[in-house]
Amino acid sequence: MKVVAVTACPTGVAHTYLAAEFLEKSAEKKGVDIKVETQGSVGIENEITKKEIKEAVAVIIASDINISKPDRFKGKPRLNLKGQQVIKHSDQIIDKVIRTFGK
Repeated sequence: MKVVAVTACPTGVAHTYLAAEFLEKSAEKKGVDIKVETQGSVGIENEITKKEIKEAVAVIIASDINISKPDRFKGKPRLNLKGQQVIKHSDQIIDKVIRTFGK
């Protein structure tokens, strides 16, 4: 199962990278292949490709601000969350993705 995610926060520092780290760790524990793009203070890092979007079963948006290029995810199932939700509940979020979109 492949999932893509974007993390961003107003300052582009702590929550952006913490949310990415928590999603990656939770996904790894549960056998989910995830790619997380960060939209932080230095710009977009680890940018998600069109191929990765196509292969993903779902998109997780963990952001307290508008992300760059949201239209590229049009038509994909999406979970829109706040960064703090992801930091506190990343295991449950990955579980929900597995339950909802199958393995």
